[in-house]
Amino acid sequence: MEFQIDATSQGARACTIKTAHSTILTPVFMPVGTQGTVKALDANDMLELGAKIILGNTYHLYLRPTSKLIKKFGGLHGFSKFPNSFLTDSGGFQAFSLSDNSKPDENGIMFKSHIDGSKHYFTPKSVLDTQYELNSDIMMILDDLVALPNTDERIKKSIERTTKWAKEAIDYHMEQKSKGIGTHQNIFAIIQGGTSKEFRKLSAQQLCDMSDFDGFAIGGLSVGEPNQDMYDTVEWTTQFMPKEKPRYLMGVGTPEDLIENIERGVDMFDCVMPTRNARNGTLFTTFGKLNIKKAQFKEDDKPIDACCECYTCKNFTRAYLNHLLRAGEITYFRLASIHNIHYYLDLMRKAREAILIDNWEEFKKEFYTKRSK
Repeated sequence: MEFQIDATSQGARACTIKTAHSTILTPVFMPVGTQGTVKALDANDMLELGAKIILGNTYHLYLRPTSKLIKKFGGLHGFSKFPNSFLTDSGGFQAFSLSDNSKPDENGIMFKSHIDGSKHYFTPKSVLDTQYELNSDIMMILDDLVALPNTDERIKKSIERTTKWAKEAIDYHMEQKSKGIGTHQNIFAIIQGGTSKEFRKLSAQQLCDMSDFDGFAIGGLSVGEPNQDMYDTVEWTTQFMPKEKPRYLMGVGTPEDLIENIERGVDMFDCVMPTRNARNGTLFTTFGKLNIKKAQFKEDDKPIDACCECYTCKNFTRAYLNHLLRAGEITYFRLASIHNIHYYLDLMRKAREAILIDNWEEFKKEFYTKRSK
């Protein structure tokens, strides 16, 4: 991986990341393609939208269709036909979100498949083996994520496990690379610690001391804590993260969350929100959110967002989208998802432009002014 900082403005960073499959300009939002596809969209849609990197999930792809099958088709790129970069999450979040079906211990996480009930044990090494088969460009290590609020004892245990697993993962990855395995794949560690300054500093310092990691993520946020606590935690944590490597905030979030955390020095984001909200009728616009299912849009001849240049807005009306959703037409999911993903990616492009000309403060002010109208 090649990484460089192109410009900064008010704490916000514009960077360039080069992987084996694409050049990624940051700030970047990574659409979530849990099953190897962004829901309702295909590789061509993602290319038309300008996506340079999307996220796949190790846990889900390991279970179905299996990483071994995906490897036979040339990894995620050959299987999905999306030629740009993939980042794969390790399964740590699934241990949190599927907590009824998982149980962590000192050496890994036992999962009971949500598909057929079979048992599978994930370790720091096994999740990398899976990701080698997936051939993702960025591999996340196994981490121990906990819900918030939580006890200091449980958060401390989370840090201890995450650090232990990170050491096992990076040692194993360097060993595999010496054998010619995963030589073009990059590996990120995940900082834990809840909203505690003491714990976040401890986790960040322990992980960032492992200099062989290609980048670092902030995990364990947007899991129940107030938004301001998340912002304060990110602002505190980034100071302990190396400036010369990418910073990734996992699972976040709303457009406002992205703007606030870009200002706090974060480069990379992912979230299911744009596609999930699209399927449920919530569309993001320059001026805030709208629920396209409302009766007021039944005869509305305007596009979703007059400021938007996406395929959906250039060709279809709010009335048509309202009709498709009410009629249960599958076409709605595609058109709505195209719009919401475009909104997120375009917001990142505009944020980058503002950083490059050192105009972040004015950009942020305009962003909030338009959304308050």
